[in-house]
Amino acid sequence: MDSKSKTNNRLRIAPLLLIPLLLGGCLLSTNRGQAATGGQATAKAHPYRPDHIVIVVEENHSYQEIAGNAHAPYMNELMAAGANLTNHYAIEHPSQPNYLDLFSGSNQGVKNDNPKISFKTDNLANELLKHGLSFGGYSEGLPKKGYTGLYDLKTGYARKHNPWVDFTNVPSAANLPFSSFPGDYDQLPTVSFVIPNLRHDIHDGTIREADDWLKKNLSGYVKWAKTHNSLFILTWDEDDLSAKNKIPTVLVGPMVKQMTVKAKTNHFTILRTIEDLYGLPALGKSKQAKPLDVWQTQSEK
Repeated sequence: MDSKSKTNNRLRIAPLLLIPLLLGGCLLSTNRGQAATGGQATAKAHPYRPDHIVIVVEENHSYQEIAGNAHAPYMNELMAAGANLTNHYAIEHPSQPNYLDLFSGSNQGVKNDNPKISFKTDNLANELLKHGLSFGGYSEGLPKKGYTGLYDLKTGYARKHNPWVDFTNVPSAANLPFSSFPGDYDQLPTVSFVIPNLRHDIHDGTIREADDWLKKNLSGYVKWAKTHNSLFILTWDEDDLSAKNKIPTVLVGPMVKQMTVKAKTNHFTILRTIEDLYGLPALGKSKQAKPLDVWQTQSEK
């Protein structure tokens, strides 16, 4: 082959070589629409693996204070619609260690609500990212993306309820104000936490205020999830010291049976269930927890 023919062949091949690069650029651009997107590793598929999970954490109320309460009609509607965990427990007191337990399988040695902490240990967010999935933490009242301050008294934001900001291996892009929660739910990360502010999580406000906020802001996602293979989890950090830390928790989604779960469960159970759904390694004390079995078979759908 003469030199002119070789040159022409190279010119013809070059555009073909560019195609995967261009496609890769498009994929990267799409992923930037999510909170924080992981690398190339892919997690093993679970038969009931949701496309999205949204977890809302409320504050300081026992199961008996919420179940059947006329001031919490939407919360009770959710309990009736999904897998209602009637024997579910927080791990300890006060608030902050429980958020760390749920997020990383350990309280990381924290036994108080002092939010001046920092860790580099593994957690749910960085495991999702390592396995090519995505994570977003949406805190109502967070002043701006990536904010690391301890409190914002004007908005009711409290860092002690935001565990992902405590880990150096979670990118700041995953630490988002609730105002960034997408209206197009297809744009949600694989797993999202939603943390209402101190008034709307029942820490400072009333049960009615929290219930109204939840319905106004998350009922759209719950309804959408039913037809989009997605899951909603509502839980509490701890009780109010009145019921041996027994708290309400419910899972709602098209893959979930409408059922009452009487087996004893806790924060580590929820973490282990999420890890199992996405084929992630079990972290900390979630290794000893049994994942929930609340999934509908094909014949039950």
